[in-house]
Amino acid sequence: MLTAIYTAVGELVGEGADRISFPVIAERAGVNPTTLYRRWDDVNALLEEVAVAALTRDGESLPDTGSLEHDLAQWADIIARDITRPERVRYLRAMVSARVDIVSACPVTETRREQASKMVRRARERGEATPTVPQILDHVIAPLYYHVVFALPVDHEYARRLVHDVLTMVR
Repeated sequence: MLTAIYTAVGELVGEGADRISFPVIAERAGVNPTTLYRRWDDVNALLEEVAVAALTRDGESLPDTGSLEHDLAQWADIIARDITRPERVRYLRAMVSARVDIVSACPVTETRREQASKMVRRARERGEATPTVPQILDHVIAPLYYHVVFALPVDHEYARRLVHDVLTMVR
């Protein structure tokens, strides 16, 4: 049932639906609207949950090239390619628009924090100088997402430049 609901929301967002409501989602998913009303406070809460699920993937493998610079560059490039796909752009913008209050935690950020932590830990074990995890999140990951949300260009070169910039913080 949850898969059908997520799929319905994804299809509606992907189609650029002007009005997404519980009855519309329920009809598309083949469930009773009360199912949605019982589980989610409102459509925005459901949109955010679906967007987070789309933007984080369990088991996503991290680059392990033997160099933090190369790991970060490949990782930033993977993220940039993923979040600039049209369906990901729609999900990301839907998630941002669903937020009305400041949140204490964001599953997307937590996933990226865990990934960055793992790469930094490996680099330190190899004896490399490393930026902090917050520096990586603030100077590599956040700008990528910011550019996508505000329809600014994101490409391979931009992602590589962000990595270069954060690495100069430790040299």
